Amino acid sequence: MLRILHSLPRTHKLLLLPVATMVTVLGAQKIVTTYQDVQREHRTLDTVIVPLELDATPGLPSLSFQRGPVGDAIEMASQALDATRSHVPLARLVDGDALDLIDSASAAADATLPLALTRPAGSASAANPQHAPRSPLDQGAVHMAVVVGTIGSGMLDHDGTLVADATSYEEIPDEELSLFEKGPVILEKEIAATEPFVPEWETYTVQQGDTFAVMAQNHLGLGYSEVLRLLDEMPSPRALTHWRAGNTFEYQLDEEGKLLALRMMRNARDGFLVERADESFEVATIERAGESTQRLFAGTVSGSFARSAQATGLSSAEISELTRVLGKRVDFRRDTRRGDHFQVLVESDIIDGSSFDPRVLAVHYEGERLDLTLVRNGADNNFYTPDGQSLDPAFARYPFEGNYRISSGFNPNRRHPVTGRVSPHRGTDFAMPIGTPIIAPADGRVEKVANHPVAGRYVVIRHDNGYQTRYLHLSRPLVSRGDRVEMGERIALSGNTGRSTGPHLHYEVLVNNTQVNAMTVDLPENKSLTGERLMAFQRQAEPLLAALESGQTGPVVASRRDDNDDEG
Repeated sequence: MLRILHSLPRTHKLLLLPVATMVTVLGAQKIVTTYQDVQREHRTLDTVIVPLELDATPGLPSLSFQRGPVGDAIEMASQALDATRSHVPLARLVDGDALDLIDSASAAADATLPLALTRPAGSASAANPQHAPRSPLDQGAVHMAVVVGTIGSGMLDHDGTLVADATSYEEIPDEELSLFEKGPVILEKEIAATEPFVPEWETYTVQQGDTFAVMAQNHLGLGYSEVLRLLDEMPSPRALTHWRAGNTFEYQLDEEGKLLALRMMRNARDGFLVERADESFEVATIERAGESTQRLFAGTVSGSFARSAQATGLSSAEISELTRVLGKRVDFRRDTRRGDHFQVLVESDIIDGSSFDPRVLAVHYEGERLDLTLVRNGADNNFYTPDGQSLDPAFARYPFEGNYRISSGFNPNRRHPVTGRVSPHRGTDFAMPIGTPIIAPADGRVEKVANHPVAGRYVVIRHDNGYQTRYLHLSRPLVSRGDRVEMGERIALSGNTGRSTGPHLHYEVLVNNTQVNAMTVDLPENKSLTGERLMAFQRQAEPLLAALESGQTGPVVASRRDDNDDEG
């Protein structure tokens, strides 16, 4: 028996202490050392004699029902051992047994008593009379069982120390041992260490006095050289260097605290995204899509038309487009009267409560001197009357918006003021500030963009109807040779280059390669819709006209009216 116990691991020996005690005590009469004396060094050891029952047979447990304290300890130890090997039938359980075993295990961990050698008194079951209440175990028997079981299992030498040839039979891999090299293993930290790193977006709010260079080094993990490289990559460095207190941006950092991505919005719609790419940065623009919303505004002229339109709630951008559209048919100084009514249907993209890209869809002006309704055609983005008459001429008389004085008109017989010789002026000069936008009077293609000692910077356009136009003394062309241009598109800025006496635009119209008077020449008539184009436009215009007629200001949903709605 002792050899078997010697071959078992230490944890198993502790569980079998009661069994070793039972075999040792009942197997033969033996003199043992008390537990208290074993722990005292250099002291004469006291001994006790373990008595056996009169009817006991050496090597076998006693069958007598009238047992002493040691017998009670043996019974409880046997029950505890059985509970560790297999399930105990419910019929054999006494009230409180399961709880007692758990509590006894906790007590064993405190090294006060061996497992299952204690039991609270009075835990007998009425349904099982054989489990009658028994008195608490004798403490002397408990001590004796611990000492005898310990020595018998070979766990202690005679001097109270561990046996020299003690060993274990569990092999521990090196991988597991390495986990403990840096201290105890904390399960939560180990699980977190094995999970992949996922960067999170953080938000920074600009404070008074912040500069990007300092903030980037303190919060984004960027060195000064990296900050300079990032600014070089930005299409507009002012977006990072010119801040306002309270502005916010978002950023992501890697595991080392260095910048991975930076996201900043200039407004509710436009912004940019910076992402790290090896040793450089890649910059992409952000453009949020808004919800298209239609709104109807209605007002009455009182004073200037612009102020009357502003009173309805129209934005400055919407008023600018409205006056541009109506200005092609309406002279606001002569045609508008106090008390005139107007309605405007506007479509814009709404993002976070802000309006972007306003577009006038339809307008109705009813006044003392005129009654005009105009609708935008989605096919060509031009305005027409409900019957398809174009608002725009096929060829505009002036290549600019606004009114500018003619400083020198077309005159093929003009004489030079100094020499007196005939020096024809084959164009029309308009005095205007440098940088005034010049627009194409009709659709066409850019034929030439060049510079001349006398004409300065100039542009030549060949139009679809065969006419040709020239623009001289420009400060800067905005198109290149071969570009396709449409009526109203900006093509250049006026200037004072070449041989010129002051800032102005020299404008020429050529018919069959011959200069003509641009102010008197017959120009192509208005464009009008016919056939299928007219039918498509009228189908599109129907819900817009219905929204105008409803008179319900505010957000509206233009819907096509059903002819059956008027019946009944």
